[in-house]
This record gives sequence, C-alpha cells and structure tokens, in this order.
Amino acid sequence: MRAVCVIGLGLIGGSVLRAAVAGGRRAWGATAADDDAAAARAEGFEVEPSVVDALRRAAAEDAMVVVAVPLTAVDGVLRKVGEHAPECVLTDVVSVKGPVADAVARHAPAARFAGGHPMTGAAVSGWANSSAELFEGAAWVVTADEDTDTGVWREVVELALASGAHVVPTTSDDHDAAVARISHLPHVLAAVLAACGAEGGPLAMALAAGSFTDGTRVAGSRPELVLAMCEGNRSALLAAVDDALGRLGAARGALASTGALRATVLAGNAGRAALTAQHAAGRARVVVDLAEPGAFDQLRLVGEQGGRVTALEGTTVVAAVPVG
Repeated sequence: MRAVCVIGLGLIGGSVLRAAVAGGRRAWGATAADDDAAAARAEGFEVEPSVVDALRRAAAEDAMVVVAVPLTAVDGVLRKVGEHAPECVLTDVVSVKGPVADAVARHAPAARFAGGHPMTGAAVSGWANSSAELFEGAAWVVTADEDTDTGVWREVVELALASGAHVVPTTSDDHDAAVARISHLPHVLAAVLAACGAEGGPLAMALAAGSFTDGTRVAGSRPELVLAMCEGNRSALLAAVDDALGRLGAARGALASTGALRATVLAGNAGRAALTAQHAAGRARVVVDLAEPGAFDQLRLVGEQGGRVTALEGTTVVAAVPVG
C-alpha cells in the first residue's frame, strides 16, 4: 500500500491519519497548529517538523498527499506541493471541489490528482476530536472528472474504503451544487435561526427544546471554517439561497394573506420523507470495470442515482444503487 502524508491534523485530517495507520499504512502528517502537532506526537503518531519536511518525505517515498486544511489555506499548501512534491498522488478532504481543482491546476499541475470530500464531521474540531472511526459508513466523494486519471481515482477510493467509508463518484461541479443544498445552506439557515431565537431573549432560550437545538447545532461550528466552505462555494450557494428565499417568501405571503402554511409544511414533510425513503430503499448491485471505455460515465451515473461504491476487486468497482 502506498504511504500517506496528511497536511493538516484537525478533525478530518487527524482522522485520516489515524485511519491510515489503523489500516496498516505508513503514514505521517504535518500541521501549522503546534497544539495539534504536539498532541499527535504524544499519541505516538509521526508528525514532521514542517509542511515542507512532510512533502519532501512524500516525494522521496512516493506517498499519497492528502490536503486537509481549510479552503483559505489550500493555495499556500498547494504551492509547497508544486515545489517539493510536484508529481505526487494528490487528494484532499476540503468541502468544495471546483476551487480546489482550479488551485491544483495553478500550483501543482503535474500532480496526479483526484479530489475528495468525506461527508462527516462535528461541530468540534482539532486533533483531540479526531477518530479512526469517524468515516465508518459515511459517504466520501471522490471526483470522477473528465481529466481524472483512473489509476489515481482507484487509489483514493482504496484509502476511503479502507477508512470505513462508502465512495460517491461525481464531478466537481455536481458535488459543489449538491453540497450547497445539503451542507452549506443548512449552515446559513442555522445561523439565521440561532440569531432569530437569541433575539427572543432569556425566555426564548429557556423554552428552547429539540426543534431549536437540532436546527441550530451546526451554528456552533468554528465560524472561520463555516465561512471558508460557504464563501468558497459562492455561486452554487447563491442558487440554493435563492431557492430557500423563494420558498420563505411564498410561506410569508400565504401566512399574511390566508394564515395558511399548508403548502410549505407539506413540501418540507415530503422532502424529509424522500430522505428517509432513500435511506431505507433496497440496493441493486452494480459492477463497473475501470478498464472498459466509458467507465467514468457509468460511475458518475451511480453517483447521480444516489449510489455508493462499496468495494474494489482488481479493476472492478462494486457499487450499490437505491431501487424502488
């Protein structure tokens, strides 16, 4: 197995390092956060003195480099990749994919790149909250863009599967449009909901129960991380916000004119039911041979249909797609 070099040892990067080591890989990391570096070393993990040291070792050992820093730090890290490990196998775990792919093209064009995004996390951050089990059962996007190398895609998928995740193949653009609706918009709405609730004063806070605490959970995330991912996906998020504002405007109009919210509540109930139904649906087994022409087209279709890659057998990809 190829060794792994993780740049950034927060919640996600730390969990990638832990999972890689637990899976039997040689792995090391580097971080600009001294407290995370010290904590990782105290637990016996290899942490290089600097990002440059880690990347030079990655180049010497032909390791896979995993970029696990906030979007605002990606350009700086990729400049160093381009200088010190220019032809490495490269992936990332950043929450947007288009801007990362563009940054790779600018700063590390010779890298063998396939983007990644594990769809898991928590409102807490840092090495202390990382876990080798964080990715168990989670969806982990590995981008299958037109220019993605099949062999590199396969290696990144192997890392994700070995970490306990299931892989969703899709394009960078389709990923960014989807997460704008199911990840970034919820952060915006949670922020608005939390601010509105707080305006109700101590009485409102005393009465706040499940619907408010569940709806505002992600508003407790580190603001700089939320800003990085939401502002970094500006175009797609604007479309999602426009959709939400249109629905809120329709709800307000109906409430003001007739006192009714039936259409809004029923549409929301149906949306939640669709989520539940997809999770509960049966699964059809789909097999894709990476050696065959059009393999990525088939894999992207798996993603479009809500399917996940569950295994790799040589050049054969095994996926499960919802049915019914």
